[in-house]
Amino acid sequence: MLVNAIALVIVAYLLPGVHVASFTAALIAALILGIVNAVVRPILIILTLPVVLLTLGLFTLVINAITFYLVAHLGLGLTVNGFGSAFIGALVLSIVSFVLSSLVKATETSAA
Repeated sequence: MLVNAIALVIVAYLLPGVHVASFTAALIAALILGIVNAVVRPILIILTLPVVLLTLGLFTLVINAITFYLVAHLGLGLTVNGFGSAFIGALVLSIVSFVLSSLVKATETSAA
């Protein structure tokens, strides 16, 4: 969750359409985003399975944007200026989160 909160702050710094009020807001938004990704995202994937299969999985990027946009509209200190910003924000969040997670795992491996 901490890695995702840091990634969310980085996304807000990189993209002008995504804003985070504070690091505490980023922590709360990361927690809620994790819950939404665990509960709502699988339901959306099942409901849109024909489109996901037809686009060879690329529609999951739109589903990620929808979940990101949904969390932003909950009023937790994360704001997004439109669906385009949510789409790019979700994409950048995934990339930054992956890189930060890889760095944390590499650090844990070298320390052990």
